[in-house]
Amino acid sequence: MIGPLRAWYDRHFSDPQVVILALLLIFGTAVVVFAGRLIAPLLASLVFAYLLEGAVQKLQRWHVPRLAAVILAFVVFVTLFIITLLGLIPLLSQQITQLVRELPVMIAQGQSVLLQLPERYPQFISEEQVRDLIVAIRAETTLLGQRMVSLSLSSAMHLVTFLVYLIIVPLMVFFLLKDKEAILAWITGFLPRDRGLASEVWAEVNVKIASYVRGKFIEILIVWAVTFVTFTLFGLDYAMLLSVMVGLSVIIPYIGAAVVTIPVALVAYFQWGLSSEFVWVLVAYGVIQFLDGNVLVPLLFSEVVNLHPVAIIAAVIVFGGLWGLWGVFFAIPLATLIQAVIRSWPRHGEVPSSEEKA
Repeated sequence: MIGPLRAWYDRHFSDPQVVILALLLIFGTAVVVFAGRLIAPLLASLVFAYLLEGAVQKLQRWHVPRLAAVILAFVVFVTLFIITLLGLIPLLSQQITQLVRELPVMIAQGQSVLLQLPERYPQFISEEQVRDLIVAIRAETTLLGQRMVSLSLSSAMHLVTFLVYLIIVPLMVFFLLKDKEAILAWITGFLPRDRGLASEVWAEVNVKIASYVRGKFIEILIVWAVTFVTFTLFGLDYAMLLSVMVGLSVIIPYIGAAVVTIPVALVAYFQWGLSSEFVWVLVAYGVIQFLDGNVLVPLLFSEVVNLHPVAIIAAVIVFGGLWGLWGVFFAIPLATLIQAVIRSWPRHGEVPSSEEKA
């Protein structure tokens, strides 16, 4: 038993660069699992820094000094963010409040529809099953109300945390952009000099993460805007709230689009019933999702998402379970990291690329 294990270890970990890469992966995983919540502001700052780095580099190509490019990109981004925040939050708050007020009426309408099912389809559903379903819905509604009350009681603490993040995150973004080279030099100073394999993996993943963050931001904006315009033209209630949900749903590949279909369909049904307007809204929503998945995503992520859909869904489930929202957002880059490690890892009989270069 010891002989095969020894042979396996010598085959895969005899190269010091492989050991360095493995230790870095173990350290990064430990940080993600045990300190994910603590470093959430840093992760948010890194996302925005990746987002703005493209604009900074473009300004530098136009012979703008880096400090001036950083300041210009940062000021424009913060200004647009504040304008969007001040215009969006009051409207979303208004529509959420209106939806909560109309929720009892919607539930009553839904119960009346359910009570008619045994008469129309007695061979499929009984009156007792419908009543059990109504009891379950009422219980879930009560639980939802209790959660909203508890959320409102803790809203002050959440507001304080949000305000702290609102100050800390922009400051961190600015200094991450301004002192990028110094920060990278400081981090690499703790690493061994002979780290060619780890550098090779990082170079590939870094480019893909940057492309993914910028592409995902553009995708969210486009899907949100197109959905809002479409729902507004149809006259659908809560157009802004639903379009924001649809835009944010692209963060979760495949699963998000399926989940957000439910509130869109429910709002359309309670507004129009089983009418032509209901059908056309769902058709338009389906077209938006089709164009997003088959046109927009290939255009934005042609060099990033070269993963099988099963691998993407598995990454969302695994990393989302480990790391919550951040794990869901970074599921594809993390899956890309695993793919890059597997591709770069020396196999039996192969010579590592760094040795070949040497």
